[in-house]
Amino acid sequence: MKKIILIVIGAALVLAIIAQLVPLPARGNNPPVVAEPTWDSPQTRALAKRACFDCHSDETTWPWYSYVAPVSWLIYRDVTEGRSHMNFSEWNRNQPAALEASEQILSGEMPPFYYLPLHPSARLTTAERQQLATGLNNSLK
Repeated sequence: MKKIILIVIGAALVLAIIAQLVPLPARGNNPPVVAEPTWDSPQTRALAKRACFDCHSDETTWPWYSYVAPVSWLIYRDVTEGRSHMNFSEWNRNQPAALEASEQILSGEMPPFYYLPLHPSARLTTAERQQLATGLNNSLK
């Protein structure tokens, strides 16, 4: 029985090591910022940076665990998907989710609940949510 357990543990370790070798394009790299919105105030930009920029800009902070599979795969997917919907660093192109951003912030959909435990600074108070939503509405027209 011990032999079987050791074989299973060994196989799991080998698979975990092999999983680290799966390449993810652009993981850990940020393209240059091309154009940002005309922010209505520095406070709006600061709130957006705190709560949104990791997934919705080319100024993503890539923590150590974003390099460890399988967590790296999930983070890469979230950043890629977030940037495709709205990217504060590429304001020179169409931003499909810009009109919905303030609604999602006010409803609590954004930032997503699973992001907050490891990013407590992204947790917004009700007043900050309202301030960010109003600021985005003014900035993203």
